[in-house]
Amino acid sequence: MNLLDFKQSILQGIPSTMPEKYNYKNIDTHAPKRIDCLSKPEKKLAVENALRYFPKKWHQELSEEFLQELNSFGRIYMYRFKPKYKIYARSINDYPHKCKQAAAIMLMIQNNLDDNIAQHPEELITYGGNGAVFQNWAQYLLTMKYLSTMKEDQTLSIYSGHPMGLFPSSKDSPRVVITNGTMIPNYSKPNDLEKFNSLGVTQYGQMTAGSYMYIGPQGIVHGTMITILNAGRKIGFKNLNGKLFVTSGLGGMSGAQAKAAVIAGCIGVVAEIDKQVIEKRYSQGWIDEKFDNLSELSTRLKTAKKNNEFISIAYHGNIVDLWEQLLKDKIKVELGSDQTSLHNPYSGGYYPTGLTFNQSKTLISSEPELFKQKVQETLRKHVSLINQHTEKGMYFFDYGNAFLLEASRANADILDSNQKFKYPSYVQDIMGPLCFDYGFGPFRWICASGTNTDLDKSDKIAAEVIEKYLQEADEEIKPQLQDNLTWIKNAKLNKLVVGSKARILYSDSKGRIEIALAFNKAIRDKIISEPIILGRDHHDVSGTDSPYRETSNIYDGSQFTSDMSVQNFVGDSFRGATWVSLHNGGGVGWGEVINGGFGMVIDGSIECDKKIKNMLFWDVNNGIARRNWARNPNSIYSIKKAMNENSSLQVTIPVLVDKKTLEFI
Repeated sequence: MNLLDFKQSILQGIPSTMPEKYNYKNIDTHAPKRIDCLSKPEKKLAVENALRYFPKKWHQELSEEFLQELNSFGRIYMYRFKPKYKIYARSINDYPHKCKQAAAIMLMIQNNLDDNIAQHPEELITYGGNGAVFQNWAQYLLTMKYLSTMKEDQTLSIYSGHPMGLFPSSKDSPRVVITNGTMIPNYSKPNDLEKFNSLGVTQYGQMTAGSYMYIGPQGIVHGTMITILNAGRKIGFKNLNGKLFVTSGLGGMSGAQAKAAVIAGCIGVVAEIDKQVIEKRYSQGWIDEKFDNLSELSTRLKTAKKNNEFISIAYHGNIVDLWEQLLKDKIKVELGSDQTSLHNPYSGGYYPTGLTFNQSKTLISSEPELFKQKVQETLRKHVSLINQHTEKGMYFFDYGNAFLLEASRANADILDSNQKFKYPSYVQDIMGPLCFDYGFGPFRWICASGTNTDLDKSDKIAAEVIEKYLQEADEEIKPQLQDNLTWIKNAKLNKLVVGSKARILYSDSKGRIEIALAFNKAIRDKIISEPIILGRDHHDVSGTDSPYRETSNIYDGSQFTSDMSVQNFVGDSFRGATWVSLHNGGGVGWGEVINGGFGMVIDGSIECDKKIKNMLFWDVNNGIARRNWARNPNSIYSIKKAMNENSSLQVTIPVLVDKKTLEFI
């Protein structure tokens, strides 16, 4: 399809003639069949809901097809309407548009659905097993059409994937406002997700899937590298030469682990049950070697440890079998974690031992209770093996995938004598106190030109900003800045780009603002050829309220509230964001977290300078203020420093209580 045909297809939206019926092939990139949870009247309602996108003359044929999809897959994806053109992040000028901000959003949507990036592209799922961009292909087609015709004084409202419509607003308003899964609280239990998603009225947007800000596994590599490095430092290692890091998951976000291990300088072994995922990461250069024989793998690990190698290895099989073999062969594991999608344990996020990948996928829908039983049995064994490794000196941390939570629900031996988790969340021990409390988080940018030249220039600019900042920074944050400088200088050599020309870089408020201002000037001076899209992961200082992950190092009881993330979503919207999103679910699961994100298109204008200073300052310091009020010492330091630098900022500082005062209670 040539560029003109592509543009016409976008502008058309729902096609005027019925496309050919989809030829469904049973391939591993398809999402697992979901639970059949609807009654007959509810299935009728689900089909009726789906048909409202299409002309009445198609309803009879489509009703039968959509019912078949619902019965076969547990969802109505409208496979027939997937466009024939290749979906990937094109140059911003390839998209038909009246508003360049809208073209940038189209670029980001297509990046999330790129075959090389998305976990289940046919089902519009980017990562995590169920992290959806849209519920169905009609929503995609309509959204792209709306964006292609959008003017600068309009805002597109997205309800859990459904484009409600373009509404009059203003040039300073966001171009898109997204909500995903924002349920009435009493209807936010896991089974509710299955029901209402099947009905076609809500979706699980994960974090950057439903907010159009995913940049492939690179998006989590930097944070994973920081976590591995600091986990090693925490237990006394100056470097990780010859040290073994064992974990699981090579899919969406978890795909970062292998690459991060190598960059951190250790031996990384990642178990993955889906062979196709391993082949994908291997072809992309994200893993160095692959094994499906545990004895051969053990021999290779002994050699790697002896030679102090830093290498990434994939094991095709179950993580529990790997842990058991390492114990049997007396191979010392220094660091351990897990990134199976345990936010979604019974619908393809975690697979039990004793079954093949395909057997498990069948059992999910054919005998869901038996599948659940086997998952919980495996979790109990999983935890038992981890306990045995930690007794031999391994440092284990939960990597924010609800491992501890689901293990406790399975009655695994995961609680101590005080009924607290035996192991910390990585946010509690590492990311929270060392990064989030100081305002450091996963800032990112995407070069809308789609050229390596612009990305290389942006890397150089960012490195120059950090080098200057490092010279004047307080001692408290110099280690983070030095890690970041090393990261950005080596980013190109590490071949991190999959999809859009994007980069991730952990930065604090000052770093983000200075880097963004330097980018904006470079665009204004024609050094960078096209706009840059700024964003971040929701997994950040202010973006997410999640008591078992992002806010797990908050101990005043407010870790179970969601004021911070909601305030952030609203505050970003009127301070200069191009689009904003708010989600229920992400990381640790539906009903367990509220999170939000933004995208900001900078075009070189002076107006963008103002937006950068205003919005990025709020987007970070909102979270620092909240963490300060929770009495986190590093955040108290950070927010006082921010107030000294900006006289318009006034934040309530907590009065610390002498513990002796409360001894009488």
